[in-house]
Amino acid sequence: MKHYFQSYDLSHEMLGMINQLGFNYSTDIQHRVIPKALKGHNIIGQSQTGTGKTHAYLIPLCDQVDEDRQETQKIIITPTRELAMQIYEEVKTMISLSNEAWTSKLVIGGTDKQRLEQKMQKPPHIIVGTPGRILDFMQSQTINPSTINSVVIDEADLLIDLGLIEDVDEVLYRMHEDVQTMVFSATIPKGLQPFLNKYLTNPSHIQIEENVLSPEQLEHRLIPLRHREVASMIEAASKLIHPYIALIFVNKKEHADELANQLMDHGLEVGIIHGGLKPRERKRILKDLKSLRYEYIVATDLAARGIDIPGVSHVFNAEMPYDEESYIHRVGRTARAGLEGTAVSFYQEDDLSLIQSLESRGIQFENYDIKNGEWVPVKKWNERKKREAQENELNQKAWKQVKKRKQVKPGYKKKMKQEQEKVKKELKRDQYRKGKGKKGD
Repeated sequence: MKHYFQSYDLSHEMLGMINQLGFNYSTDIQHRVIPKALKGHNIIGQSQTGTGKTHAYLIPLCDQVDEDRQETQKIIITPTRELAMQIYEEVKTMISLSNEAWTSKLVIGGTDKQRLEQKMQKPPHIIVGTPGRILDFMQSQTINPSTINSVVIDEADLLIDLGLIEDVDEVLYRMHEDVQTMVFSATIPKGLQPFLNKYLTNPSHIQIEENVLSPEQLEHRLIPLRHREVASMIEAASKLIHPYIALIFVNKKEHADELANQLMDHGLEVGIIHGGLKPRERKRILKDLKSLRYEYIVATDLAARGIDIPGVSHVFNAEMPYDEESYIHRVGRTARAGLEGTAVSFYQEDDLSLIQSLESRGIQFENYDIKNGEWVPVKKWNERKKREAQENELNQKAWKQVKKRKQVKPGYKKKMKQEQEKVKKELKRDQYRKGKGKKGD
């Protein structure tokens, strides 16, 4: 069922802005968040990246700015600079489409602090920023927390992972008790629950269930790496699948730099996202991503969380992640909005337990290799283990049937081994006959 923005209590100016943004109707998360946000409810919103979550809170926030009050009224807190920059760009776009005279500022680390403090002498209506720099500006009274009536905390579970939740605690502690608080997170880890209990009174819990594990349009492919260079394997796979945009995941920023350089040596157009980028590089990369400059983007999990990269047709796991949730976050970047997508994962022996866990959650992997420029179906990743287990079972059964001799003579071990092999062959024949009989039934 389609839901239209005209059904919400939004101003004519905001509806005109939404029309200029090209939004025809609201997404599920927007439909459920906007009415409650406009009424001032505290909200806990759970949804994956790409569901329209950002505008679910930006639309009501911006519509309720009082431009006659030249003071900071709304604040959006994000765990990473990249995500803050992306949201700030969305706010700037909305300002450019508005007839209203409201203002916004980006408050993040890695920028000229004194210069930013001078710009903040005239308080912006909306602040987008990271916890540390926002807290720093509150402590120096550059930001006045008493004027803020709404606060959004985005990608809250990542704040736990990065150890930033204490800074957010310090920020909210300085605000009025009745400040509207909206927390958005893909998951609600146990470490986040005390914070939610402390600051959100009677929250509306909104959860958007999406089948990110195995939507029909998403194919999961496994390729054994077997000590081959992953950059060469990605290039070989790309020649077969011709990605529109491929998002390539690694586990560490050092690995991201290394792999990006290797892929560029192979002649590929590569962008990179990780926490070690300088502020100017971050800004340029985000701009390039929005303009679809790169066909390949190498990223770490933390840096890519929350950043909306349009048009991702393929996800490559150059390195398998450390846990199931990270895999789900990664592959959820493709096969969106009814489009097809493929997740290609290169694995080694150490990754088999993770693969087994993912299969137990319902993910169906297709097993392939690339040989002579073609996809070649290969046996399932655990086929060898099954064969080894079957072989061990046969050995044990055969050994039990070997007649043990009371008197030990020279060469008895060799004779018993030969007898064991003979019994094992008979057992295999019996298994084959039974299997053949079942097929004929």
